[in-house]
Formats: sequence, structure tokens, C-alpha cells
Amino acid sequence: MEIIIVILAVLAAAGIGAATWLTLKSRNDASQAETAGENAKGIITQAEEESRKVLLAAQEEVLKLRSETDSDLKDQRQEFHRMESRHLQREEQLERKVEAQEEKERELTAKEAEVEQVRVEAEELKAEQSRALEKVAGLSVDEAREQVVRRGEEEAVHDLSKRYYELEKEYKEKSTQNARKIITIAINRLATDVVSEVTTSTVSLPNDEMKGRLIGREGRNIRTLEALTGVDVIIDDTPEAVTVSCFDPVRREVARLALEKLVSDGRIQPARIEEMVNRATEEIDQTILKAGEQATFDAGVSGLDSELIRLLGQLKYRFSYGENVLKHSIEVSLLSGMLAAEAGANVQVAKMGGLLHDIGKAVTHEVSGPHAEIGAEIARKHGINHSSYRGILEHHSDDHETVESFLVATADAISASRPGARRESLELYVKRLKELEEVATSFDGVERVFAIQAGREVRVMVKPDDLNDIEAATLARNIAKKVEEDLVFPGQIKVTVIRETRNVEYAK
Repeated sequence: MEIIIVILAVLAAAGIGAATWLTLKSRNDASQAETAGENAKGIITQAEEESRKVLLAAQEEVLKLRSETDSDLKDQRQEFHRMESRHLQREEQLERKVEAQEEKERELTAKEAEVEQVRVEAEELKAEQSRALEKVAGLSVDEAREQVVRRGEEEAVHDLSKRYYELEKEYKEKSTQNARKIITIAINRLATDVVSEVTTSTVSLPNDEMKGRLIGREGRNIRTLEALTGVDVIIDDTPEAVTVSCFDPVRREVARLALEKLVSDGRIQPARIEEMVNRATEEIDQTILKAGEQATFDAGVSGLDSELIRLLGQLKYRFSYGENVLKHSIEVSLLSGMLAAEAGANVQVAKMGGLLHDIGKAVTHEVSGPHAEIGAEIARKHGINHSSYRGILEHHSDDHETVESFLVATADAISASRPGARRESLELYVKRLKELEEVATSFDGVERVFAIQAGREVRVMVKPDDLNDIEAATLARNIAKKVEEDLVFPGQIKVTVIRETRNVEYAK
């Protein structure tokens, strides 16, 4: 490329010189033409010398480039030969590795076949031994496996029961001490009358002649009294007494009071009966209101709606198991507040929940449903706070949303279970004891059962050969749980399981 450039430069210089010479020849006269020719020849000669110099330099450059190119090519060829040698060596190494790998694969295939053969022989030997063991033991593999699993489960249950028994004993001692301390402090601070009262719907008469006057001509007097009060007046052969029957305790009390006034006055006729019933109704309404206000004062609870106070006062004439519900509510309120103070809970919330926990019993003869739910709905409608509302709703429940709710349920159980708090009929008492003993005897290993402490404790005698100490503890827990699920009872029932071992020897 550079040689071609040099030749073109020389030709260009020659062309320029020729052009210059022709121009000078055409313009100058004859005298100057000769001088111009000489000048042109000088220029051409000079251009030729310069061209030769450039050509020589170009040739030298070309030779230099060729020498460098040859050297680079030689180096590249040498590098290529080295790389080719390395690749050949690597190919040889890979071929040797492939051959070694193939040899190992052939060996592994052979060993795998041997292992498979050994495995088959082992399976046959195992099956043969299993058949021999089944023949000796008289059990199949599934039966033996089931026995092992069952034995493992029994051991696991035994270990868990033992651990549970130890933990239960440890924490029960601690919790019993703390609970006993708190409850003892609360009970020591409480000073109320015995709430067990005897209510009667019997009105005494001065003589049996009064019965006829109460009945009146063709029974108009007794019909008027029953129509105005909504009660049944029973006049039988009982000497000098009349019985008043009604499911509503307030109406029954109105009728009883009106009868006493009529008997005392002596003038018994429909107009006088209506007047006495109205007076008795007014007196009972005033008594109810005063009883409700006095209950809030005794319990230390304020801010209740007037309707709630009236319903609370109606509990004065309501009894449960012979226990006056109003006095029971006051006692539960005081106990709840004391327990809350000891446990660090809200005292006022607990006292209000305790006072109103049985408010539903004032209307259970009018509204169907559990008294706890009825009372909670009444309290909610009259703006009672949520925590006290939960105490009313959950005082017979095992799940409690708030601490105060749990304390109200605890105070209710304490008040109902203390000696002399409640009474029940002989038939219900005997039935409850019988049901309690039947529940305990329904478990395996039980030998004898005794219901004692007026049905507040059941003692279970177990067979010592059938149950150990840990299983006896588990039995007590199961009996208590079944009693809670199947029976209805006030307060709480203690379950005591007794396991006795006797060792007898004879001296000869």
C-alpha cells in the first residue's frame, strides 16, 4: 500500500512539472522557453531524487514491517504448537479417566448384582425366621407389633400420669395455700346473717269458721281474691290455716298480706278484698324498693338504675334451696369485693357483678331461659359496665373473660356451699346422694363408694390389686370430671379415692 502511494506521488510530481513547463512554454516567448525548460528539467530532476528517497524509505519500512510480521507469525506458530500439545495431553488424560470410570462402573454393576442376591437371600432368611418365631410364640407379626405398641402406650401413659401426679401435687399444695389464705381473709372480714330462711305461703286463721267467710257465697270472695292477685288459694282440711300457691313470689306475697289484712279486719266481701289487695300491692312495692336500696347500701354499690334496684328488691321474696336470694346476692357482692382486694382486681366491678349476678331470677317466671343470660341482658340494657356484665353472664361458667368474672363465680360458690346456706327436700337430697354414688361406681377398679358430708364429699374405695397409686390419682380426677358433667349440685363436691394394701402373716 505504501509503495503505491509513493509511485502516485512521483507521478503527481511529474505531472505537475509537465504542466508547469507547458504553461510557461505557451505564455513566454521563445527566449524564455528555453530557460523555463531548464527550470522544469531541474524541478523534474529534484522530484525524481525526492521520489527515489521516498521510495527507499518506503522499501525500508516495508522490510521492517515484513520482519516484524514474520517474527509475530513465528511466535504465534510456537504458541499454537504449545497449545496443541497441551490439548493432546488433556485428551489422553480424559481418555484414561473415561476408561477408569467405565471399569469402576463395571465393578459396581457386578457388586450391585451381588448385593441384590444377598438381599434376596436375607429376605428369605428373615421370612423363614419370622415364620419360626410366629410358630414358637403363637403370634403373627401384626399381633406381636400390636402388643409392642400397646405396651409402649401403656408405659407412656403410666409415665405421663406419674409426672402429672407429681406436678399436680406440687402445684396443688401451692395453689391451695394461696387460695386458702385469700378465702380465709375474705370470710373473716365478712359478717352477715345466715341467709337460710324458711318461707311460707300459709296464712293462719283465728278459727275454721273464717274459711267459710273467705270462700263467700257461691265462692265469690275467693274467686275475687284469686282474680285480683293471680294466685291459687287452697282451703283444705288443715285446721285454722289457708295455703296460698303461685309461681310468682311477689304476687304470692301480695295475696298473703291481703289475706292477713282481711282476716284481721273481719269484713270480707269483694269490694273490701279489692281495697286490701291494692293496699297490699302498694306496701309490697314500697318494701321492694326499700329492700333494693338497702341492698345497694349494704353492698356498697352505687349508680344503679331505679329499675335494677326494683328488680333487686324483688329478690327479697325469692328463695333458692331455702336460701334468700337477696341476702345471698349481698353476701356474694361483699365476698367478691374482698377477694378482688386480695387478688389486686377491680373491687367495684367485682362487687357490682356479685350483687347483680342473680338479678335474672327476679323475672325467670316471666322470661324463659337461664337466669345468668337473662340477668346479663337486663344489666346490659341498663348500662352496666362490660366487666360486671361478664361476671353476671359467666358466674355459672367454667370459662371467664375477666378476673372479676372468675371472682364472682368463686364468691357465689363460697356463699352457696358454706354449712347452713341452703336446704333441699329429703327426696332431692337422697336422689343426689344416690346419683353421686352411681357415678363413682361406674368406673373400673372401684370396690365401694360412700357419699358423706351431706353429699359434699364422696369417698371411693378401690381394689389395690387393680390400681396403683398413680392410677388412683387419675381415677379421682376422672370421677370429679364426670360428676361435673352429669350432675347438678350447689357448691362443690370433694372426691377422695382410698387405696388400701393389707399385709397378713401368721406366726406358727
